[in-house]
Amino acid sequence: IPPTARIVPRTTAGPVTELAQLLTDIGKLSGVTRRVASMDGFRAALADLVRAEGVKRATCWTTPEMDAWGVAAALQALDVEIVPADADKHIVAACELGVTGVDAALPETGTLALTSSPDRPRVASLLPRVHLALLRPAVLRPDLHQVFAETQAAGYSVLISGPSRTADIELTLTLGVHGPKSLYVWVMEMA
Repeated sequence: IPPTARIVPRTTAGPVTELAQLLTDIGKLSGVTRRVASMDGFRAALADLVRAEGVKRATCWTTPEMDAWGVAAALQALDVEIVPADADKHIVAACELGVTGVDAALPETGTLALTSSPDRPRVASLLPRVHLALLRPAVLRPDLHQVFAETQAAGYSVLISGPSRTADIELTLTLGVHGPKSLYVWVMEMA
């Protein structure tokens, strides 16, 4: 390997600083962040999001972590219809909200990595107008090399750095043309 191709691995600044950097960088990319410390806090935050974004239908991953947090039940208690993530893509795309977990997060760039499987379909993060990504601090990773090493066995991975963005020839930035218009990232700090 030529010397110019060598990149020194990134050193981390500790979990508290890394998490603060992740949230700051997500905010710079037009994402909305929140730290959730209790189940009551989670349900209140979810009620705020449903009200603010006019959510009537949602789809979410069906992982044990989502079940433990009671995501689908909390949404149903707010009169939100739950659409199975494996439903027809047009039906999923009509959902206002997609809720996923996060497999890895890169504080340096505010990037989230999500792997795909039958209970974790990509459409939940890509088709609804609003994407809510729930993460635990343990998913913080120092660099992309580690993320790729951990996710290479997955069939697909999605890297997310803020809401969908595109610009026309005059460089007028528009959010949400080719994916979610809003990205919410909540750090689940419950025991």
